[in-house]
Amino acid sequence: MNYHRYFATARPPVETAIVGTGSFGRSFLLQTQHMKAVNARIAVDVDAATAAAALRAVGIPAERIRRCETAEQAAAAWAAGDFIAAGDLAWVVDLPIDVVIEATGHPEAGARHGELAIAAGRHLVLVSKEVDSVVGPELARRAREKGVVVTPVDGDQPSLLIGLISWAEVLGFEIVAAGKSSEYDFVLDAAEEAITSNGRTVPASGFACLGRLGDSAARERVAARSRAAAALPQRAVPDLCELLLVANATGLSFDRPDLHAPIARIDEVASLLCPAEDGGLLAGTGRLDVFHCLRGAHEVSAAGGVFVVVRCTDKDTWRILAEKGHLVSRTGNHATILLPRHLLGLEAATSVLEAAIHGASTGAAAPKPRYDLVARAERDLPAGTVLAMGGHHHTIDGLGAELQPAAPLSAAAPAPFYLAANQRLIRAVRQGALVTMADIEVASGSVLLALRQAQDAAFFGPSAAA
Repeated sequence: MNYHRYFATARPPVETAIVGTGSFGRSFLLQTQHMKAVNARIAVDVDAATAAAALRAVGIPAERIRRCETAEQAAAAWAAGDFIAAGDLAWVVDLPIDVVIEATGHPEAGARHGELAIAAGRHLVLVSKEVDSVVGPELARRAREKGVVVTPVDGDQPSLLIGLISWAEVLGFEIVAAGKSSEYDFVLDAAEEAITSNGRTVPASGFACLGRLGDSAARERVAARSRAAAALPQRAVPDLCELLLVANATGLSFDRPDLHAPIARIDEVASLLCPAEDGGLLAGTGRLDVFHCLRGAHEVSAAGGVFVVVRCTDKDTWRILAEKGHLVSRTGNHATILLPRHLLGLEAATSVLEAAIHGASTGAAAPKPRYDLVARAERDLPAGTVLAMGGHHHTIDGLGAELQPAAPLSAAAPAPFYLAANQRLIRAVRQGALVTMADIEVASGSVLLALRQAQDAAFFGPSAAA
């Protein structure tokens, strides 16, 4: 596809407001300084000073940045052609912008921002998977009623994987599996029998002899690798959350609630993430999963990218492709097609342009709530515990996550992981138990809860919104 032609338009540049100026928001602000088709003059964060610092960090001269504390100040700054730093989306959402990019990663704040953007008739680029995992389908439904769209974002794995899946489906491939490489590779030092991941090196005794799949049985080799690298985390909440969004958009499903998540070399993925009758791990086809990219220090990385495993329907064709370096399984029945990148805000503007120019999402036009991300206690949690969300990956200390078929909220139903985030337990939760709605006290006036209740009513029937 020729992107110059696809996004060709005589209209002025697309005007945007970025909400949340962390690593994603900052990289978006940076890249738009090099673009003709997109402007990013508005940055919003917890306060105007933080937003102004982000604008300065990407090279905007301080004298061109106006800190705004009211809608009137923002309007005056816009009219003067200045860059705007604000502490609340409400102060800028009525300016002549086309797209709001929500990148705070904060469930409650993100829900409010999404509601504000849609109510103002702005397209919404929803970077915050935390919000999307709880109420994405409802925000998309409301946007359609307003004549705008909600879209995931190129630069993050859900949008890129939905694009790869849809590309494969248009070409008539049978998708056996699809998914992503985890955020951080498992880098093996065979001589030292150690593995490094995310800056942490741990001993992995015996791993050197497990470094290649060869003719080994898939389940046994995967289990042995997992045990040898047990000191490293092998399930990550963001991975499950992102694949939930893909399931809601595509209808693909999961083999198990915590994923298989094998430690695997890139050229092993098609041999592992295929049905058991072909020597793999899966109980069927059309499954979503993640793999931890196993490699040596000087070997190529999957770069946290996305993949599909497709069935090889013609052995001669795939033999030729294998000779060209394509990743065919050891049986010759399946192949991995890998997109080894996700460039955060540096490539987010394609989703912005898709929404503003074509009125379309880079995800699904009408995602459905097929799965929920829920929380399971990893230790006894006493009443009164605040389920504080923190860290780069927005985890909750003491809680693991898993995927379950979506269901309307009720007292006995598992609480969605990011609806439970930052709430207080009103009764104790034993180790191994799911956190239910009856276990948590949701803060009064929660926009996220109200949106979820509306989503339940829209997709499960009015009685589901109790």
